[in-house]
Amino acid sequence: MTLNIGELYPKQILFCKATNKYICYGGARGGGKSYVSRIKMVLLALYYSGIQILLLRRTLKELRENHVLQFQKLLRGIATYKDSTKEFIFPNGSRIVLGYCDNEKDVLQYQGQAYEVIVLEEATMFTEFQFQSLTESNRMSGNLKVPFIPRMYFTCNPGGVGHAWVKRLFIDKDYKESETPEDYLFIPAQVFENKYLMENDPQYVKTLENLPEDRKQAMLYGNWDVFDGQFFREFNRNVHVVEPFTIPEEWNRYIAIDYGLDMFAVLFIAVDTKGKAYVYNEIYKSNLIVSEARQVLKSYMRDKKYKDIYAPPDLWNRNRDTGKSTFELFYDGGLMFTKASNDRVAGWLNVKEWLKVKKVRDEQTGEIKEESDLKIFSNCTNLICCLPQLQYDDKNPNDVATEPHEITHITDALRYFCTMRITKTVEIINRETTFNFDIEKPDNYDYGEEIEVIWKRKCYVN
Repeated sequence: MTLNIGELYPKQILFCKATNKYICYGGARGGGKSYVSRIKMVLLALYYSGIQILLLRRTLKELRENHVLQFQKLLRGIATYKDSTKEFIFPNGSRIVLGYCDNEKDVLQYQGQAYEVIVLEEATMFTEFQFQSLTESNRMSGNLKVPFIPRMYFTCNPGGVGHAWVKRLFIDKDYKESETPEDYLFIPAQVFENKYLMENDPQYVKTLENLPEDRKQAMLYGNWDVFDGQFFREFNRNVHVVEPFTIPEEWNRYIAIDYGLDMFAVLFIAVDTKGKAYVYNEIYKSNLIVSEARQVLKSYMRDKKYKDIYAPPDLWNRNRDTGKSTFELFYDGGLMFTKASNDRVAGWLNVKEWLKVKKVRDEQTGEIKEESDLKIFSNCTNLICCLPQLQYDDKNPNDVATEPHEITHITDALRYFCTMRITKTVEIINRETTFNFDIEKPDNYDYGEEIEVIWKRKCYVN
């Protein structure tokens, strides 16, 4: 049998020849990334007897549509496909294993396994946790008889849940002390370089040109500075993340939770005398039954006093078996919650308002600096990680996508706080004359005849 790999263009050849530890072929759509990744895997499998290769897509559907059928056609008479394990087995002992990671923890199934080569197709659809977990499996399997340095290959477009970590490593080249710059190679891809596509489907470029500007910049030109799909573009680590400090006793403290058996997410928030909020601690634990979650929360609360604990409305739904709601089970243990609004669209807009970056003048130095009404302590690593990963819902651009589900729990908790603080801080009973402040009011507030609510961020109008 003859393996027909076709004619590769220069960028694809560079991808095949590269021997860096981490090789990323990314940018615009239509650059021939998936095709050349299959070719590279087959060449490795034929050249290195016994090599173990793992190819991953985000979902099983994507895996079948983009690779299984194509591999079967390419490897007919060369390798045997075993559907039960989704692997191609070569006569020389090499294997190409096809898998998917639909959920965050799906990567854990590969712990303890060893693959000399791991390929992440559409890498920006994977979280940084998934990537880092897979690096543990990128090692020698013991089947190779010749020297080989384990490596990972990535293909991707800008945007997606993993945009930030891919951009940091391959575009910004912003490396941590434990990361070696020479290990990373980025090969930019553009549709204009794909001779086959340009000749056989010239309308494809026009399709990309008709996309909304941000998406066109990402998908047609491979612009990584456009975070396609990111819901909270307001988030800026330099503005929103601060180092921990001792919370003054006079500041009001709040708790916001999101509870499910898959994840118990809790945020501890302090509000200063001017209305600025600081997320100073978090809980992020999975597989806790109510009694366990209750105990964990109480251990974190210690002897501090909290103005309110906001919880999602579904905690008030009664369980058919016990006749009790989750709220009642927490209440039996001495915890009282306030039912938060679950208006998702309004809630996310409230979060955006809290995150909004504005220029202010420093009272001491007179310098203009960027500030926000919401700050996050650097120790709240899960919130900092999950918040910028949230994507737009494809069906409702005003809502956040619910997948991957594992990154939405702690951000939902933040949504409950932001919503409740907006609606409860100031209640305008009479729009002309009467204000009732149930918590701290802004300094130097002018009760003039023409009442303009300048504190809109925290006001609710009856």
